[in-house]
Amino acid sequence: MVQIGYTMMTEQAGPRELVEHVVGAEEAGFDFSVTSDHYFPWLRSQGHSPYAWSVLGAAAYATSRIPLMTYVTCPLMRYHPAVVAQKAATLHLLAQGRFRLGLGAGENLNEHVVGRGWPSADVRHEMLEEAVGIIRDLFGGGHVTRYGKHFSVDSARLWDLPDRPPQIGIAVSGEQSCALAGRLADLVIATEPRAALLESFDRHGGAGKPRVGQLPVSYDPDREAAVERAHDQFRWFGSGWKVNAELPHPDSFAGATQFVTRDDVAASIPCGADPAVFVEAVRPYVEAGFTEVALVQIGGEAQPAYLRWASKTLLPALREEFG
Repeated sequence: MVQIGYTMMTEQAGPRELVEHVVGAEEAGFDFSVTSDHYFPWLRSQGHSPYAWSVLGAAAYATSRIPLMTYVTCPLMRYHPAVVAQKAATLHLLAQGRFRLGLGAGENLNEHVVGRGWPSADVRHEMLEEAVGIIRDLFGGGHVTRYGKHFSVDSARLWDLPDRPPQIGIAVSGEQSCALAGRLADLVIATEPRAALLESFDRHGGAGKPRVGQLPVSYDPDREAAVERAHDQFRWFGSGWKVNAELPHPDSFAGATQFVTRDDVAASIPCGADPAVFVEAVRPYVEAGFTEVALVQIGGEAQPAYLRWASKTLLPALREEFG
């Protein structure tokens, strides 16, 4: 059985609305939720980017069943890994065991704000491995002191720890990140339905672990309106992470996607109100071997109507097809 998730997209809604949306997702029957962790939106038209961890804390208290997860947090520059460990442990306590910590090597879009420059992918993966080690050590209790190549920790300790720490997921996009995730992660995270990523994850120690994918969708009874919204706010999605990780500003993404057409977007993102189209968009993830798929409804203002439709139409159709 494939679990179907809901995405709190911090780039397209304010903090109070995001909490209202995830409450609605729980009521609609989604199996889990994930939350982006950004400092900037991808495009100015998205228009938001509140602090994800404040939103998650409110969501933990406003919901009772739906699991929560960062998708993903970068513990390299904006956040020191010791601080990520503290807030993840706190959130897991607030959510009464419903939180998973999704980590990744980050994007220049969000990390440049602290003025430390943007390292190469090889260096970022070195930093991520070191960060995961620090986080796991702190989850283990006791005082932690480390003087590594990239991070120092001086007698840190988490004073509020859950009995069982949050599971750690690592985002992958290629062989190097798959090797890292296979060795260090409890689950793998990806935004493309590429079986090769999961096969690599398995080769490096990930066999049998959960694998979580993500798919943007654009529901609207008026298909043309759905396509227009997707093009306006999500035309960056098909650029791939080798591009998306490097660009520093929403205006950079606007320039890089200026020639992406509405037809291009409609060919890659399911749009409209035909559940069969959405089912077929999920299918490649299922066939690739993903155990969970988080859907991203494009457009903050479109969430209430989408949640009503998902409850009555989309989720039943997906469960009938995929268990």
